[in-house]
Amino acid sequence: MSSPVSKPPPELLEPNPGKSYGIMEIAIIAAVITAVALVLVCLLFLMLRYLYRHKGTYHTNEAKGTEFAESADAALQSDPALQDAGDTSKKEYFI
Repeated sequence: MSSPVSKPPPELLEPNPGKSYGIMEIAIIAAVITAVALVLVCLLFLMLRYLYRHKGTYHTNEAKGTEFAESADAALQSDPALQDAGDTSKKEYFI
């Protein structure tokens, strides 16, 4: 007599509960997270650059010490940038 050949039981096609994502899904999620992080870093860099350039300071080209002068003529006479070697009695100021 020959012994009957037994077949192994068929494999069940149930999903493995420990493996919820495939390799492709993990790669897509990692790429999205990386892209969001890169965008946030770029925005932070742009904000810091803008804040550094626009500190709220107001620069003028006026001579130093003119705010304490009694008049505009006195302030302009004491300004070293406007001093010249010529005669000071005939200076004209255009306002």
